Amino acid sequence: MSAKLDRRQIIAAGTTALAMPFLLRSASAQGAWPSRQIRMICSYPAGGQTDLLARAFGEFISKQVGKTVVIENKPGASGAIGTAEVARAEPDGQTVLCSISTTYIMNRVVMKNPGYDMDKDLALVSVIPGAGLLLVANPKTGIKTLEDFVAFARKSGKVNFGTYSAGSAPHMTINELNKQYGLAIEPIHYRGEAPMWTGMLEGTLDAAMGSYTAAQSVLQSDRGAVFAVHSKKVGAIPDIKTLPEQGGTSKFFTVSGFTGWAVPKATPQPVVDRLAELCVAANSDPKVREVLNTFVLEPAIGFKETNALYQRELPIWIESAQSLGLEPA
Repeated sequence: MSAKLDRRQIIAAGTTALAMPFLLRSASAQGAWPSRQIRMICSYPAGGQTDLLARAFGEFISKQVGKTVVIENKPGASGAIGTAEVARAEPDGQTVLCSISTTYIMNRVVMKNPGYDMDKDLALVSVIPGAGLLLVANPKTGIKTLEDFVAFARKSGKVNFGTYSAGSAPHMTINELNKQYGLAIEPIHYRGEAPMWTGMLEGTLDAAMGSYTAAQSVLQSDRGAVFAVHSKKVGAIPDIKTLPEQGGTSKFFTVSGFTGWAVPKATPQPVVDRLAELCVAANSDPKVREVLNTFVLEPAIGFKETNALYQRELPIWIESAQSLGLEPA
């Protein structure tokens, strides 16, 4: 075998040699992940659904990688405060965000400057598709179906319909029903689900919309009856039909929303993939399953599925949100 190298071999060898330091540094950085404790910033308060999911998944990830996962609650401004901090963090996979679709999608519509650009500053890793939200009516209204609700709204002229915030999924749902059926319902906005369902318990609301778990106080006391589910059926109440099954035509009635994890945009893809794999693997953990079951949520999905869901639902959320006519604050 000849010891001589032709010109192409020399160039190839030189190119490889020049690239080796970068490749070694990249492989070393990715292979060492995580090199220290992971900060998982939850952009909502302790004790809520997002926080409990962050802690359950964080504990599982910690066991798998042998590093502590510290949950830091940074609530405020519809999740924007904690999200902006993650967007500014070093893109090494050591700082992870746990938040919801309001943070990832809605803030770009309702805020002039949320402090981050979702498309430029962050990369979604894995999400848990949301459960179908319940539309619940005061039993005194006699509403048992969407058709009953429309008839009640037309007859009464005024419906006290509660949402848990302006710009929320319930707010957009009422807006879409108004457009489809020619109604003029003006939502009553509360600061969260708890006070909204309290209003339902006190009998001040004709109807409201929110999560299955948070609605239990109303449902179990017979102060409310479910007449529809927003986008997908809820396993605990399989006989209740969705809005599309009852004639709702808006594209918004097909989106689910989600809770999930994101990292700074420039985080190496192998690190992103590994973190996504861990989130999916966590679905089999007993503590994680308990939290998912408590909130009637689906399992976490992988990186490709996550971003396909995001790209599919993003324009629908944006179009519906913009039709609310809210002035960005």
